[in-house]
Amino acid sequence: MDRRKSLKLIVTGAVAAPIAIAGCKTDDKKAKGAVADDPQFTIDRNPDELKYEKELLAKEKFFTPHEFATITVLADIIIPKDEVSGSASQAKVPEFIEFIVKDMPDHQVPMKGGLRWLDMQMLKRYEKTFKDCSQQQQIELVDMIAYPKKAKPEMSQGVQFFSLMRNLTATGFYTSESGVKDLGYAGNIATQWDGVPAEVLQQYKLAYTEKELKECVSFTGK
Repeated sequence: MDRRKSLKLIVTGAVAAPIAIAGCKTDDKKAKGAVADDPQFTIDRNPDELKYEKELLAKEKFFTPHEFATITVLADIIIPKDEVSGSASQAKVPEFIEFIVKDMPDHQVPMKGGLRWLDMQMLKRYEKTFKDCSQQQQIELVDMIAYPKKAKPEMSQGVQFFSLMRNLTATGFYTSESGVKDLGYAGNIATQWDGVPAEVLQQYKLAYTEKELKECVSFTGK
């Protein structure tokens, strides 16, 4: 899979948009006077939203340590570290997924069931759970469920789970700081304008006056 290219299309399309809208971004930096476990949000939210999100984060963990570790391994298979940016887990995608399944409970059963399906498939093949198998063995199973049109009928549950996992991973990664940098999004930045190009002015037999050049056209950025 050419992961980053295909995932960028997913995260900018209609599939990932509803998840991205529902999610939020946290900042590890603690504000003065904040409690150690008090989440800090980097975008404005009304009091009710902030209260709701803090309540979700304060809830008991939904995934078991084993399930969370499996999600971490799978997320890093979907978006591994490369020369451009870090891996999905380095962008805290597993934590994002933990938050999303609390915020969107409809994902809970598919996620739990899918993780169980992965382990059962590996136990049948190698007598080990997914996270404890070698990377080659993990990729072998992922390749069986990553391409819906090529997957065998008996892999349908795995295909559905992997599609959900891939969408969540892409959304979590490409809404993180490192993911936004990976996309090359610069945001709103000041532009530089040095006036109408000389060849255009010449074409229309126009020219700037000395006053215009001094006061309006020249951009120094200072």
